[in-house]
Amino acid sequence: MKFSLVPTLLTPLLLSLPLQGCTPSGTDAATGARVFRQCASCHQVGANARAGFGPQLNGLFGRRAGSAPDFVYSEAMRRSGIVWDERTLAAFVRAPDKVVPETKMRFWGLGDENQIQALLAYLRSFQDADRPAAPR
Repeated sequence: MKFSLVPTLLTPLLLSLPLQGCTPSGTDAATGARVFRQCASCHQVGANARAGFGPQLNGLFGRRAGSAPDFVYSEAMRRSGIVWDERTLAAFVRAPDKVVPETKMRFWGLGDENQIQALLAYLRSFQDADRPAAPR
């Protein structure tokens, strides 16, 4: 019987190498930036973010829903009582109308959990971004 020790000897070595820059598919901020393209027609993030068809999303985690001063929210959103965190935002992104019936947000939702987690990672990267520019 012939066999090779090479795979047996190399496997522990290969498993011990650091996987720098490798994250599970769909869970990193770079992937989230691509997912955010769907949101960018209504929402902005970053140093010069301001409200448009939707509120700016800087510093979103920990923010009470309907509270960004530069956007006029639906009554349903203002009264929702939601404070945005990983759980509430993931649920909202999955099914906005189910989480906040009568929301003004016109988005069918994301069904792919990897995309949702990637989007949350991307938005988390703007948690400490400059606040939005003053409304004009």
